[in-house]
Parts: sequence; C-alpha cells; structure tokens
Amino acid sequence: MYELIQSNKRRSVLLVVGFVVVVGLVGAAFGLAFGGGIPVTIVALVIGGVVAFGSYWKSDAIALAVSRARPADPQEYARLHNLVEGLCIASGLPKPGVYIVDDPAPNAFATGRNPKHASIAVTTGLLEKLNRVELEGVVAHELSHIRNYDILISTLAVTMVGAVALISDIAIRAMWWNGGRVRRSGDRGNHNNPLALVGFALLILAPIIAKVMQAAISRQRETLADVSACQMTRYPPGLISALEKLQEDTTVTHSASTATAHLWIEQPMSGVGDRGRLGGTHRLFNTHPPLEERIALLREL
Repeated sequence: MYELIQSNKRRSVLLVVGFVVVVGLVGAAFGLAFGGGIPVTIVALVIGGVVAFGSYWKSDAIALAVSRARPADPQEYARLHNLVEGLCIASGLPKPGVYIVDDPAPNAFATGRNPKHASIAVTTGLLEKLNRVELEGVVAHELSHIRNYDILISTLAVTMVGAVALISDIAIRAMWWNGGRVRRSGDRGNHNNPLALVGFALLILAPIIAKVMQAAISRQRETLADVSACQMTRYPPGLISALEKLQEDTTVTHSASTATAHLWIEQPMSGVGDRGRLGGTHRLFNTHPPLEERIALLREL
C-alpha cells in the first residue's frame, strides 16, 4: 500500500506540473493566435493565475454550493456525526465540516484545501441505503482524501482546468471578433501566420487535454483512498459491501456536475459503463476507475 501511495504522489506531482505547462502553452497560444505577442501572453497568464488563486481559497464553498449541500444537523444526523468524530479521533484528524445533500442517489465527497479547512458531504440516499459498517467505510474513504491531501490536488486540478478553459474561451472569442473587424478593414493581419494557426489549434485542444489530465489524477486518488480507508477502519469488507451497493444502484446523482464529478466517491454522471463504439474514448474522461476494479483490489487486501 505504501508503494502505491508513493507512486500516486509522484504521478500526481507530474500531472500538476503538466497542468502548469498546459496553462503556459495556452497563454503563449493566446499571444500567437491573437497577434499580440508577449504582452497578450502575459495578460492571459495573469488572468488564469488570478482565477486559479481565487478558486483555490474558495473551492470548498463553491463545491458545496454547486452541490446544494447544507450543514448536517447534529441532532438529526447524530449517527453520521458520531462516525465522523470516531474516525477522526482514531486517525488524528481535525473534524471536518459535515454536510448533507438532498439526493436519492447514494454518493459522497470531500472538499477543501487542507485537513484544517475541509468538509465532507453525503447524500440522503447514501444514509438510507447503507448500514453503519458500510457508511463507516465510505466516511473513511472521504477522510482518507483529506488525510492524504487529495483534496488539495483535486482543487489544483479544478482550478487549472478552469484557467485553461477560461483563457481558451477568451482567446477564441477575441480572435473571432477581431477577425471580423480585420476582414472589414481589408487587412488579413495575422491569420495566415503558421504560428497563429498552431496557436489556434492549441486553444481548441487544450481544454480536452486538461480534462483528460484531471480524470487521470482523480482515478489514481480514488484507488489510494480506498486502500487508506481500509487501513483506517481495519475492516475492508465494510467498504467492499458499500461499493457493491453503489455498483448495483443506477441512480444518477443530480446534485453533481462535470465540474465536481471527480470529487464524489463514485462516478456521479450518467453514461457510465458505455460499451459502444466510442466507449474507449468516453473512458478517457471518466473521473473514477470502474467499481469492479476497485472492489477486486480491496478483496486482495
């Protein structure tokens, strides 16, 4: 398990570095395609950096708001609070904020930037369909994300994807509007410049590349959190049983979105398990490894 932890940490660092490179390339492509050179590139990078920095500090509040999560009342959800407190004491973690999402699909997620500024949220469907041992396994999985600083990596991934998408969108719109004005003036400007064409191609492909990298980070972290959760509870059958129930349940998590999909314990969006002609392509964007693979790994512990 410790070898897996170290391997996933190294890969995550490389992927985050890759995100930084992609953001830099998008900024350079902005300058090439828009014809503004270095000044436009610097402006694009500054915009991306400001958005990423702001999202980093407010990522947990944004994720909770987007998911329509509400604070879990300690009296109404005493069992959930007791599980969280017990596992936090056993693992030496500060108790995170505990939230409830009114959704019939069984699911859960953790968010925040570090263990002192973290929250976990579970759906009402999860509380209804899992027994105490299974729920403990899921809560331990989410606390493992917090203990392993997976929430920080996930936050960086979200902000990097957002920065890439924002810069690309601004650049393409600016090129379109500028292109219209240039054509009216009779000046073909920078449109026949091969470097500008390369920049335009990078702007189109960058968001796709960023989403694939985001999915890769999430898939690695889910496997690590499963193993860490079993170490925390000392009872792998609890999490195995929970994942089996999640596998049997086909309810779509309506509170999830493409922006927060990688945070949940199970792939929350519809279309999972596509076996059609484009199934392989779709799996590139899956934020989670297949549940059957996760269950098989846990059975080997």
